[in-house]
Amino acid sequence: MKCHVCGAELKRIVTDMPFKTGLSRIVIIKQMPVFQCEHCGEYVLADDVMGRIEIMLAQADRKAELEILQYAA
Repeated sequence: MKCHVCGAELKRIVTDMPFKTGLSRIVIIKQMPVFQCEHCGEYVLADDVMGRIEIMLAQADRKAELEILQYAA
């Protein structure tokens, strides 16, 4: 798969990623699979991964300013 920004190869990695879900609210998803560009660092989420992330974010605690969730495949 090629990077849509620079055209270099995307490599499948597992990483932690923050998602800002409100004005003062952040959810960090740990051990999430992504495709990341080896050259510019741009990343792409597979459709199935994004679907799962959307569900996780919808179920996250809305009262917490910071929440850390584990992406368990």
